[in-house]
Amino acid sequence: MEKSGHYTHGVDWFFNGKTQRAERGIEWSVIAIIDLAQHTGYTLSAQQTEAGLQAKPPEPSRLAKDSPSPTSRVDFYVGHLVECDSYLPERVCYIVADGFYSKRKWINAVVQINRHAIGKLRCDANLKFLYRGPQKRQGRRRRYAAKVELADPSNLTFVCELESGDQLYMAVVWSVSLKRAIRMAYVCGHKDGKHSYAVLFSTDLDIDPYDIYRYYSARFQIEFIFRDARLFTGLTHCQVRNANALDSHVNASLLALNLAKAAWRRDCQKAEPSRFSIASFKRWALNEHLLELFIDMFELDPTLIKSHINYQKLLKYGAIDH
Repeated sequence: MEKSGHYTHGVDWFFNGKTQRAERGIEWSVIAIIDLAQHTGYTLSAQQTEAGLQAKPPEPSRLAKDSPSPTSRVDFYVGHLVECDSYLPERVCYIVADGFYSKRKWINAVVQINRHAIGKLRCDANLKFLYRGPQKRQGRRRRYAAKVELADPSNLTFVCELESGDQLYMAVVWSVSLKRAIRMAYVCGHKDGKHSYAVLFSTDLDIDPYDIYRYYSARFQIEFIFRDARLFTGLTHCQVRNANALDSHVNASLLALNLAKAAWRRDCQKAEPSRFSIASFKRWALNEHLLELFIDMFELDPTLIKSHINYQKLLKYGAIDH
């Protein structure tokens, strides 16, 4: 979030995904629960990232022997996750995060709270096949086979063709950076004669590879939370500088969005789950307010009007039809 001045709590340099560069402002770590049936996300917790934390901890060789290791931003994100663990529903088994969180410290923290991590690896990730052949009678057991050549999926197991036309492959491999076995979902596509691919993974070795793809795609719903909160619930309209005031405002803004989604789900008349639109919800609320005002000003019978078949059509006037 953009912030100018020198007295706002937590102002520092953070990476802005929209501009693809580091910019001065404040950052919020948000944990959300994604409803796959409704195709939307609900904010569970938002915490402001502390200033002065390094994006990466320095190399051990560069640290003084008598100085403790400084806390990194990954440590802060891990602390936020552990703090919110008790509030997550028991049926939530997977913690999905983008490629930045595909680090051993984060993955180990997710596993320690008895959940599975889903994320995205770099296109040049160091992966090795697990050795399944016969072992020698003496000596150390062989654990790894050949290195996974990510540019060539011929050694991977084909799963299915996705709705987008891309092909999905899978394999259980060893991640050198994460130091654990993972289930890899390899998404391969061809566009304009060029070969492209994405490497998704999960610490659950028994999960369906298509579920890895589906769950990671649903992670993008959290971006819509930021968009809707900025445009409709005043996420960036607060001018305070105090830490408690900032925390109160941001969480109130995200809570208002949660309540709007809950009201949408309650009042939706369709049998099938409807995709949430904050613009349509705002239009519905405005139309309802105007109709209530007309009924009151003209002293009309509200029961007669609200029971009319066209009342619901007037409520939806101007809204996006899903």
